Amino acid sequence: MKSGAYVVPSAALLVAGFGLTPADSCAADSWTDSIVFNGDIRPRFEAIDEEGEEDRKRGRFRLRLGLTAEVNENVTAIVQLASGGDNPVSTNQTFDDGFSRKDIGLDLVYVDWTPNDDLHIYAGKMKNPLFRAGGHALVWDSDLNPEGIALKYEEGIFFGTLAIFAIEERSSTDDSLLLAIQGGVKFDVSEGNRLTAGVGYLDYSETIGNSPFYDGNPRGNSVDVEGNLIYDYNVLEVFGQFDTKVGDMPLMIFADFVQNSGADTNDSGYAFGAQIGKASAPGSWQGSLAYQDLAADAIIGTFTDSDLGGGGTDSTGLTLKARYGLADNWAVGGTLFLNEIDENIGNEHDYTRLQLDLEFKF
Repeated sequence: MKSGAYVVPSAALLVAGFGLTPADSCAADSWTDSIVFNGDIRPRFEAIDEEGEEDRKRGRFRLRLGLTAEVNENVTAIVQLASGGDNPVSTNQTFDDGFSRKDIGLDLVYVDWTPNDDLHIYAGKMKNPLFRAGGHALVWDSDLNPEGIALKYEEGIFFGTLAIFAIEERSSTDDSLLLAIQGGVKFDVSEGNRLTAGVGYLDYSETIGNSPFYDGNPRGNSVDVEGNLIYDYNVLEVFGQFDTKVGDMPLMIFADFVQNSGADTNDSGYAFGAQIGKASAPGSWQGSLAYQDLAADAIIGTFTDSDLGGGGTDSTGLTLKARYGLADNWAVGGTLFLNEIDENIGNEHDYTRLQLDLEFKF
């Protein structure tokens, strides 16, 4: 989460408030200097128009509160709370249930060990260490924080990630794990023009005959009459991103392709698009357009974009986004999804979703 940060008040203030001795003051100063807090709040209006269904309008919000603590010069601990309950791909909470209290839970809890300048070793429930071309959610929703251990290496133009994530622990059968490997290059083609390109491989274990991950909803994936997955998911990904400028405006163009060798049909997907501008300061703006076509069994549906097409696979269509900086750490944004869904199950129909956001960071 990119946001502003502030440091806990200084030891001098603690001395004045609590009468600490000079020795205590030094200890308190050391402790407070090692911790940084951050957070954000995002109220949202959302309207959903799905062909054959009643139109839906609702208010939602997202809250995230994070803490980063320096354990020593090589180890950092990160903890974050977020709204949205236990959904792995959404931190949104709907305004409903008669003013009831809303859910909040552990969104991040991991350590980042850097034995040298080129290597990070993460352990716990972590920010996604895998590169997402264009920041697009073809494979991974932006709210997804996987759990396990990951090694991330970057030296010169080369980068690579190796991870083992724990997905489902089962007492009656083998556990489901994900082995993720990704590698690529980042380099300047010329002054002001940068290319990032790479490949990845995702190997899920123990999918066939087991219930879809998280809540049993296949989210577009093929299942048998008992609702269990019928395919392996061994996914190859190829991606590229080009960053340049048009005048003084940053321009990013991306493409992403996936194919699952574990499925017999409906096994591939792709996305491409562009973003211009960057809403990083008051009065600045950005806009983006992306197109996606994701077949039913190209990837695991549980972890892809939770908004496009209502979430999951077996969807195609456009995503349009805009964002404008109103003031320091305050922006307004909007997203429009124009999609078609459920072709694989013989019920292809239109799906439109509009989101209007206010974003506050602190």
